[in-house]
Amino acid sequence: MPADPSEPGRQVAPGHPTTDSPTSRALRVFVYGATLGYLADLAAADPRRGHPVAVFGRAATALERRLWRDHRGRGAAYTALCAGAAVAAAALAARAVRDSPTASAGLTAAATWAVLGGTSLGREARAVGSALEAGDIATARERLPRLCGRDPQALDERQIARAVVESVAENTSDAVVGALVWGALAGVPGLVGFRAVNTLDAMVGHKSPRHRRFGWASARLDDVAGWPGARLTAALAVLAGPDPRGAWRVWQQDGARHPSPNAGPVEASFAGALGVRLGGTLAYAGRVEHRPVLGRDNRAVEVRDIERAVRLSRRVGALALAASVAGRLTAGAVLRAAGSRGRGRNV
Repeated sequence: MPADPSEPGRQVAPGHPTTDSPTSRALRVFVYGATLGYLADLAAADPRRGHPVAVFGRAATALERRLWRDHRGRGAAYTALCAGAAVAAAALAARAVRDSPTASAGLTAAATWAVLGGTSLGREARAVGSALEAGDIATARERLPRLCGRDPQALDERQIARAVVESVAENTSDAVVGALVWGALAGVPGLVGFRAVNTLDAMVGHKSPRHRRFGWASARLDDVAGWPGARLTAALAVLAGPDPRGAWRVWQQDGARHPSPNAGPVEASFAGALGVRLGGTLAYAGRVEHRPVLGRDNRAVEVRDIERAVRLSRRVGALALAASVAGRLTAGAVLRAAGSRGRGRNV
């Protein structure tokens, strides 16, 4: 009869997986750490000053001033240095605490809290919505740039509400789901790396004259890194929204029409789930974009839809945590089973 590793004084049979293997510890570290970090974001949100992402942004800005040239190669080097340094630092930190499950879980929790922005996203969206409900469009315009880069002076009440709903949808993927997916795939380096890439895209990945070439690498890397999180976000919006059939229909009908490969599925699924129209004409700091309408048969966005979008975002975020934990546990079980079969053949 195989020895039971749970009984003291008994020897584990050769090839028998222990209950506290490195794989099992790594699984527990992610499950506990990611859950604690998610709850910390719900409770504390982002600080006004001294946030790790803001520190990274200041360092990236300083490096941009030194490296900038109107050239893709320079931009690629900039992206590699910034993202590579963030991932390397996270990997070194994870390695330093790997022998302590408690410290590893604490590091995972801290990294998860630092990279998630769901609560701050909801807070800012609701602040704009409250201003619009009070008829204070000046305050709404003042706060809108905290959510997106559009020219608020060019927008009326409904256009501001639409901009907020679109930002909530897109940032649910960027600030919550995508980070959790990469955390499940690659632990602390995955969490930090995803957030670094997403931050670089927000800083230099847009199509301004200064960044059209320099920011190309950051934008393309963000497209790649954001791909799995965007699809999961769209799928969870279908499951969690008030109109699953509508969300699926608009996603399949309009998701690929958006110029962004990742924002398209997310905004389309939110449009269908909420029964509203998104997309259309947008104004960004002096330039105008005419984007395809998502959910063209739905009604126009109203102020009340901001709160509905925030609630949908919260449900999607909670489901994303559950999906990431479940995915990590499933992958661990598959790896353990494969390892057991391999050891069994070698006995």
